[in-house]
Amino acid sequence: MGAYLLRRILTLIPVLLGISLVLFTILAMAPGDPFGELATNPNVPPEVRMNLRKQFGIDDPIAVRYGKWFTSMVKGNFGFSFVSRVDVDVLIRQRLPTTLFVLGSAQVLALLIALPVGILSARRPYSIFDQVATTLALVGFSLPSFFTGLLFILFFSLYLDWLPFIYRADIQASGFHWLWENLKQGVMPITVLGLLQGAQLTRFVRAAVLDVVQLDYIRTARSKGLAERITLMKHGVRNALIPVVTLLAIQVPQIFTGAVVTEQIFRVPGIGSLLISSILSNDTPVIMGVTFVYAALVLVFGLIADILYGWLDPRISFR
Repeated sequence: MGAYLLRRILTLIPVLLGISLVLFTILAMAPGDPFGELATNPNVPPEVRMNLRKQFGIDDPIAVRYGKWFTSMVKGNFGFSFVSRVDVDVLIRQRLPTTLFVLGSAQVLALLIALPVGILSARRPYSIFDQVATTLALVGFSLPSFFTGLLFILFFSLYLDWLPFIYRADIQASGFHWLWENLKQGVMPITVLGLLQGAQLTRFVRAAVLDVVQLDYIRTARSKGLAERITLMKHGVRNALIPVVTLLAIQVPQIFTGAVVTEQIFRVPGIGSLLISSILSNDTPVIMGVTFVYAALVLVFGLIADILYGWLDPRISFR
């Protein structure tokens, strides 16, 4: 296991290197100038503008700029934000915990919905429960997150006035009151993302369990008189979860994309909203840092999925 993890981590290094090179090249060749505002600002002398461009290497060749950026990134320095006037790694550290909290909670909610509903639907296929669950899953899968988010805001915030529709990072409270306010403001963005992912996973769990329960070893367990619940839960569901884990790993980029949209709707101060604001202000160092962090997180979740395969299926060996 340890040797396998070491090999996988070593293979991630060239992948991250290639991703960083492609991202940096695309952003460097994109139109726009990070110091465009300075060029039109009469209060900034021309020599100051030239010194700033020289200091940040704006006019250097792309290969030179990438080498400097990659060297600094390895040391933990993602560059300097031209808009916020702070280091990029400071901005990411401030925003990343909020994003991980919302995404992690949404994924837990999705699993809490998808696993029991999908398993019960597969246990009683074409029943009323199965038809209702399948229909609701189709509706939830079809609705985009921005539409569901607006519906939640209209109903729970404006009509019922139960939940705040703006996520605040500066809550002036402590103790239980601080926890309660954070839970209240996190309910809607977490639920919007969780319902979308749960709808997709429910259909997939149902199909995976239906495929497994028709295999020979399940029939053998039933013929030996084993209870249906034990047969399904102990022998069927565990093997059915292997393709579900694969889907979870594939869905990670989609989850982050949905988080970007959801953070904009509810004004969540995460790295998704930071990415959007940086794109609008042409803050290239922040865009590069956030997209690289996104890519690294996707690779890490893929590695976690590979480890879970071995736990779910003992036939898989890590060599």
